[in-house]
Amino acid sequence: MSRRYRPPKGIIIGSLLVFSVITVFLLVRWSLFSPGKQVKEVVEEFYSYEQAGDFAQSWGLFHSKMKEKFSKGPYIQDRAHVFMNHFGVETFDFELGEPEELKKWNLSKEGPEMKEVFKIPVTQIYKGKYGNFTLHQEVFVIKEKDQWKIAWDYNQ
Repeated sequence: MSRRYRPPKGIIIGSLLVFSVITVFLLVRWSLFSPGKQVKEVVEEFYSYEQAGDFAQSWGLFHSKMKEKFSKGPYIQDRAHVFMNHFGVETFDFELGEPEELKKWNLSKEGPEMKEVFKIPVTQIYKGKYGNFTLHQEVFVIKEKDQWKIAWDYNQ
């Protein structure tokens, strides 16, 4: 009677353990560093700066095409003037929706067409001297030189 070869139980258990550890590592790495999580963190950072009135820092997170629309000085003055002075608010709360990946997107009718783009709905809640109001805006996050950058939609 011949006996079939069976690998030792230690090898089987060790292989399963190594496989499990690698799988857990990859899942954790993917969930922590996924593009969707990264873009949500950039939008969170942007609006945290805006909330604190640190418009110079938020401007720094703009895509280069947005920086062409707003030079730094006027952006800082306009944001502070409109939201703080006109609306009479000191700060605001905000909520972020879930990121949606887009195959392509244009900042405006003229372009350019951009790839590696996510769209995230943002709700800003203001309480000011003229009452409470809510602003809903879709924010676009675009990969530029290996960094995620903020853009707004000008496709009217």
